[in-house]
Amino acid sequence: MTIRYESQKVALPYIQISLLLFLLQIAMGLWLAVNYAFTLPQWLVDAFSFATARAIHTNLLVAWLLLGFMGGAYFILPVECERELFSTKLAYIQLGLFVLAAVTAVVGFLFGWTQGKPLLEIPVPLDLVIVVAALIFIANVLLTVIGAKRRSVLQWMLVGGVVFLALLYLLGIPFYRSLNADYYYWWWVIHLWVEGAWELITASIVAFVILQVTGIERQVVEKWLYVETGLFLFTGIVGTGHHYYWIGSPDYWLWWGGIFSALEPIPIALMVVDTWLHVRRRRNTMVNRLTWIYIIGLAIYHFLGAGVWGFIHTLPPVNYYTHGSQITVSHGHMAFFGAYVLLNLTVFYYALPQFKSIRRYQEKLGQWGFWTMAVSMFFLCLVFGVAGILQTYLERFLDIGYSTAQMTMMFWFKAALFFGAIFLVGAVMTVYHLFTLRPAPEAAA
Repeated sequence: MTIRYESQKVALPYIQISLLLFLLQIAMGLWLAVNYAFTLPQWLVDAFSFATARAIHTNLLVAWLLLGFMGGAYFILPVECERELFSTKLAYIQLGLFVLAAVTAVVGFLFGWTQGKPLLEIPVPLDLVIVVAALIFIANVLLTVIGAKRRSVLQWMLVGGVVFLALLYLLGIPFYRSLNADYYYWWWVIHLWVEGAWELITASIVAFVILQVTGIERQVVEKWLYVETGLFLFTGIVGTGHHYYWIGSPDYWLWWGGIFSALEPIPIALMVVDTWLHVRRRRNTMVNRLTWIYIIGLAIYHFLGAGVWGFIHTLPPVNYYTHGSQITVSHGHMAFFGAYVLLNLTVFYYALPQFKSIRRYQEKLGQWGFWTMAVSMFFLCLVFGVAGILQTYLERFLDIGYSTAQMTMMFWFKAALFFGAIFLVGAVMTVYHLFTLRPAPEAAA
């Protein structure tokens, strides 16, 4: 198995850089856990504050996921459109601009150069660089699709997700004098990114990988893309409303937002289930089972983290007390891991063997990496959830002060640090496996 189009090679540096940023993001997350689990000396806090570490951790998350999306899009578009990318030169320029902005932002955070908005700390000058990179990406994707030999809903869904992603980012750049207005548009970026534009991109990429890995009929997968598009237009936008309550909107937004937000992962889960039922009726065409394991893991974790856990957490009687607690952290980690971390790794396990012309590769280390990450993430989110329940009870029912409540949660933060370290081990195994893929013995023979 090898790449079919020369321009697909542009995806390789995107994938490699995103994997390195993935490990750096996890390492920074462990440092945050250390801050929670132990009382650190003041000189260390002054030298590298929690706020700085959190900004680096969250922005690296966005950076490596976006790089993975972009690399994945550049890898699948030539195959799906049956033509070369419109311009590989533009793709490399885009990569350079994006990496330059990301590195400059991280260094800037160390010196206090930040907007102060959670997840959107990047200063405006760097925002403009990212906007230019995003416009290049949109142009490259759109012109490639326009020149395609055949049209498909998968292509246009990917284009829609990419365009919507870029447009939403613009709303987070201006400074609004009203804090309510600022948070209103902040949620349009944060929520409609991860539960809107990113959902469209996820569905289209997962659909492509499923088509290629299983050989299933296209109409089986594409029908769920139509459902995903409909749910995005209906539930994704309305689902943002469960945040509006906290900026003074009527309380019915908690109900509307919470219920509709929980429906968004359903089409992807059903797409995988439907595919599995069809695959079972035919001869197995999957060469590497690990890619399919990642697809199933993505569907399960996405449904549990973003759907079930998100729904329970955003129910009005619950969210009224738990909003902004460690329960939010639990939901966020499980949802991001299930929906987007596993998505990128699924694409990487599909694409990287083709760069090395490997049809069947040795999977053992990769499977160890997957299960180590999957199990440790489950327990990590469970620990965060327990800490969040304790925090909610102490602070918001008993009205105990933050610092006092924090001391009672130290054990759970130490447990979070332990499972986070195990997750890092699984991530290192996975990244090492991806960088050193080798043919399986029977394939080599």
